[in-house]
Amino acid sequence: MSYFKLGLNYAKKQDQNDELSTYRNQFHIPKNKQGNDLIYMTGNSLGLQPKSTKSYINQELEDWANLGVEGHTEAKNPWLPYHEFLTKSTAKVVGAKPIEVVVMNTLTTNLHLMMVSFYQPTKTRFKILIESDAFPSDKYAVESQLRHHGFDDKEGLILWKPRENEELLRYEDLETILKEQGDEIALIMIGGVNYYTGQYFDLKRITKLGHQHDCMVGFDCAHGAGNVKLNLHDSGADFAVWCTYKYLNSGPGSLAGCFINERHAHNKALNRFTGWWSHNKTTRFNMRDEFDQLPGAEGWQLSNPPILSMAAIKASLDIFNEVGIEKLVKKSKKLTGYFEFLLKQLGENAIKIITPSNPEERGCQLSIQVLNADKTLHNKLTEAGVISDWREPDVIRCAPVPLYNSFEDVYLMVEKLKLILNE
Repeated sequence: MSYFKLGLNYAKKQDQNDELSTYRNQFHIPKNKQGNDLIYMTGNSLGLQPKSTKSYINQELEDWANLGVEGHTEAKNPWLPYHEFLTKSTAKVVGAKPIEVVVMNTLTTNLHLMMVSFYQPTKTRFKILIESDAFPSDKYAVESQLRHHGFDDKEGLILWKPRENEELLRYEDLETILKEQGDEIALIMIGGVNYYTGQYFDLKRITKLGHQHDCMVGFDCAHGAGNVKLNLHDSGADFAVWCTYKYLNSGPGSLAGCFINERHAHNKALNRFTGWWSHNKTTRFNMRDEFDQLPGAEGWQLSNPPILSMAAIKASLDIFNEVGIEKLVKKSKKLTGYFEFLLKQLGENAIKIITPSNPEERGCQLSIQVLNADKTLHNKLTEAGVISDWREPDVIRCAPVPLYNSFEDVYLMVEKLKLILNE
């Protein structure tokens, strides 16, 4: 039996009792032409802008205007070590040690840099295993790495697939693949939370399994960072990458994050691409020194970072630091559970939720399969003031984000969906 109740009054009561409800006021909520808040359910695609972001970026614009190049050392937040201002907060969000994380580049760039180090194919062990419905960019990246090393990308790619008439992946099937082909697999690279179904994988279990067969293991946590407790250090994974513009609200195309397990922190023999920002900080500007590798995740950096993007990340991370991932996940489970409860009232002949029903196997995204629907349904929802996300052939992805979505948002969204379905 569910402990949720029906009706708008119940939703409003939940918002009144929610200790995080005031954080919604710290974000810009998109409005319709009449000036009313839209119901924004796409924080899994692009997070909303914190109201503090502008002042964080303006600080750097002012320092640049007033100080020019001296801003590298004299700015209120000096630019030379700026990425270090993000390290502790980032480590907390993804469950890592500070030495294991760095904010740099963009997501797929980081994935390629990780594969330079952790995909070391041989003639007999060269295959890469990914989930069959991985985010397209991940698939393109691993295929191109296979080609780069002289392998056929069809022969070299192994797909972990759901069973017939199922949407979710089963660990038994992964075990079978590894039993049969484990000694041919060099790298396992899985999306920590699948972008389409919202399935949150057991990173520790997958890593343990991969390491038993001597495979390197990495995760794309684009849909996990800021959404679920990733516990990257405890997972034992060799590496992970993520973007910061979804649940981490850092703005379109903003910088990405990278995790490298501390057991690799001092391994200078690891193959990697390098640049001057991965060189010893104390001698970096001597310019003519031989390369001197920085330890930890910082040793994978290439260039001096874009400060304006980092300022936006800092604005958001300061909010995460204040709230803490524990409280966010607690509210997320309740809010998403409530969303699921209301959707189920619509009946199984109308919709099917393809995201796992176990709260430990998902974040805040629910992927809703609407029977016999096409994109016109999504367009009608948009016209009704609900910003959701359509994925072919018949799935609407919705993410009630605990930082800025309310129980009332969830209630109203389902009411609008009900109206459209009953038309």
